[in-house]
Formats: sequence, structure tokens, C-alpha cells
Amino acid sequence: MTALAPADAAAIERAARLLRDGGLVAFPTETVYGLGADATSPAAVARIYRAKGRPSFNPLIAHVADLDAALAEAALPKAAIRLAETLWPGPLTLVAPRVAAGSVCDLACAGLASVALRVPEAPVALALIRAAGRPIAAPSANRSGHVSPVTAAHVIEDLDGAVDLVLDGGRAERGVESTILSFVGETPRLLRPGALARETLEALLGRPLETTGAAAAVVAPGMTASHYAPRARLRLDASALREGEAGLDFAGALRARADAAAMIVDLSPKGDLEEAAANLFGHLRELDARGADHIAVAPIPAHGLGEAIADRLRRAAAPRTKA
Repeated sequence: MTALAPADAAAIERAARLLRDGGLVAFPTETVYGLGADATSPAAVARIYRAKGRPSFNPLIAHVADLDAALAEAALPKAAIRLAETLWPGPLTLVAPRVAAGSVCDLACAGLASVALRVPEAPVALALIRAAGRPIAAPSANRSGHVSPVTAAHVIEDLDGAVDLVLDGGRAERGVESTILSFVGETPRLLRPGALARETLEALLGRPLETTGAAAAVVAPGMTASHYAPRARLRLDASALREGEAGLDFAGALRARADAAAMIVDLSPKGDLEEAAANLFGHLRELDARGADHIAVAPIPAHGLGEAIADRLRRAAAPRTKA
């Protein structure tokens, strides 16, 4: 069985030792719980792929302590540095060309000439990175393709026995993964919508972001067509429940047309997209736990964090593949 410990100073130091010794540690970030390993060790990173059942063509995000540590791994252009200075620590991942002296191993980068980097905001995550003294590769701490975990209990549900230690730091605040921007090439490109809205990034950059299409090559986490999927099948943009469906609601749209006994959970009864993002994965897991086989999903507004929520729901509803 996997050890579970409150994320106090002693447990963080224990976790850092495990990471330096090649172990796997799940820990809370502000987005979701991450499955951490020493990003400089191919053997440790291989354990992540085995634990998740994740194909090695899918690169991992390396979490680092600060911008200086990121610059030791990647050639960040001025625009990327400007974003990092403003938004790090925070839920922004930058993909940029690797530097020759970088320490993140080839396996974590899936053999690509680029590396994905983030400085997390959560105090537990930052303390762990600093205590380990090296970049930590950390995709979401769940079986590949499953719903991302926002509590330590979610990690245990998926990975009990496959992880050496889970640091319990409470519920992840944001509840949706980081936004990923690529600075490989001449113009910044949005690879994955996430906890930072497109509008925020475009305002700082002073230009619109290009967007990677669904058929693009996998050059960052979360880009496979089927991802973040519960056991139940999803039907998107539903205006009402069909027979046998549970409901994933937004602002009461489905509840208004449903029987009082219908199984419905609302991402945000008041229509707040930040609240909806924080509840997304937890509510999908709740409907799975309650035995839902089919889930009707209410329409989600397309602006702000709605873009990231819609992206996760589209991937959750896609034909199933491992990711």
C-alpha cells in the first residue's frame, strides 16, 4: 500500500529523500495533484510512465523552483521571460528549446528538442522542489486518461501501491491543469488551455495567441485526443437529460428541466467559471462513484476559463485511447 502523510515539514523532507533515491511521490500543486519523480533520472521518469500506463511519446512537465532554474533548462525568449516574471509561481507551463547543459532527461522530454517547465504556486510543491534540489517531473497523479486528481484520496483511488508516498495538502485550489504555451518557433502558441485564461496571456503579450489544432503532433502534456476521461460516457452541450443519464450541470441549466430525483451535480450553481474549473474533476469522479454510465453535460460559456473546461470535457468525451 502507498504511504499517506500530512504535508508537514518532516513529510516534505522524507518525500525529497525518496525523490533523490528514484522514488515516486504524489503531491499537491495549485492545479491538481502531481505524480513526481526526479526529472534528471531516466529510471525514475520511467516509473511515472509505468505507474500511469502512459505512452512515452507524451512529454512531462518539469517543475522547477524559480525562473533561474528554468533558464538553466531552456532557451526562453524575452516574451516568455516577461510572462514568467509576471505569472510565476503559477499555473503556466512554458515549452521552449532545451539548452545543451540542461539536466532534464530525454525521457521526460519524450526525446524532443524542447522541454516543458513550470514554477508551481502551491507552497507544498515549492518546498518539495527546493528540498529535492532538482527539477521534478510531475504529470497528474492518476492512471493515464482518467480524471485528474484534486485530493489525496483521488490519488490513492488510482495509484495505491504504485506510488511510494502521497503528501496530503488538502484539495487543489484551481482544479484544472496549467495553461501550456509553446515558444518553439517564431510566435507563441497555445498548446493547452488551462487555469490561466487566454485573455490574460494575450494582454501581457500584446498579441493574439496562435492555437494548435487537434491533429497536431503531441509536443506537450494533455494534447492527446482522449484524455481526462471518467468511466461514464459524456454527451456534451446537452439541453436536457435523456433516459438513464446523469447530469453535469452549469448554472442550473439541466436541473431546471429535470425530475427532482435526477442525479445531477452542478459545476457552479451561480455560473462562476472559476468555481466550475475547481469542481470539474471532483464532480466527474463523484458521478463515476455514484454509478453513472452516461453523463449529459450542460453547455459551458466559451470565454475565460470556459475554454479550458470545454477542452477537458471534449477530450473526456472523445473515443478512448491511452494518453
